[in-house]
Amino acid sequence: MTQHPTAEERRPANDGPKAAARNRAALIAAAREVYAEHGLDAPLSGIARRAGVGQGVLYRHFPDRAALVDAVLEENVREVEQAAAAAGATLAGVLGVLTWHLTESAAFIGLLHADRTGGRTEDRTDGIHAHASALSERVARSLRGHLTDGHRLGGADDLMLAVAMVSGAVTGPTRAERERRALAAWRLLGVEVRAVRPFAG
Repeated sequence: MTQHPTAEERRPANDGPKAAARNRAALIAAAREVYAEHGLDAPLSGIARRAGVGQGVLYRHFPDRAALVDAVLEENVREVEQAAAAAGATLAGVLGVLTWHLTESAAFIGLLHADRTGGRTEDRTDGIHAHASALSERVARSLRGHLTDGHRLGGADDLMLAVAMVSGAVTGPTRAERERRALAAWRLLGVEVRAVRPFAG
C-alpha cells in the first residue's frame, strides 16, 4: 500500500532565521489583505492560510490579535513617515502615500481615527487602542511638518479630522474604486493630493 506524505512531511525544511523573517513578512501582508477585506474581526486562521503557514507559526510571531494589528499598523505608519522625511517631500506627495495606504488597508487606518469611547470593543483591547493612538500622532506629526502657513487644514485638529473623514469615504469592492472615492473626498475638502502610490524610497 502506497504511503502518501503528510502535510508536515510535504513542507520544505526549515531554514531558520530566513524562514522566520519570510513567514513574518507573509503574515503581515496577509493580515493587511484579510483585515481590509473582512475587518478586524476576521479569524486569525484565515490569515495564516492566506500567508501559507500554520496557525502555530502565526502565534510564534504574534501571540494575539493585538500584536498582529500593531505590526501591520506600524508598517503602514513607518512608510508614511519615510515619505514625509524624503528629500523634497510635500504635503500633497505625503498625502498620496497615505491615501494609497487608505485604499489598500482602510480597516487599519480607520482604526487610527476610530472613536476610542464608543462602538464595539470586545475585539479591540486597550493595548490596540493605546498603540493606535500613538501611531495616529506619528502620522499627524509627519503631515503637520509639511503644512504651509495659512493652509486650510492648519487648525488644531483639522488635519487629522480630514484624514479620518477621507478614511470613512474609502469604500468599494476594488482598489480603483476606493482610490476614486478617496480622491473625491480630498477634492471636496479642497486639498491637493499627488500620485496615489506606495513610498518607493
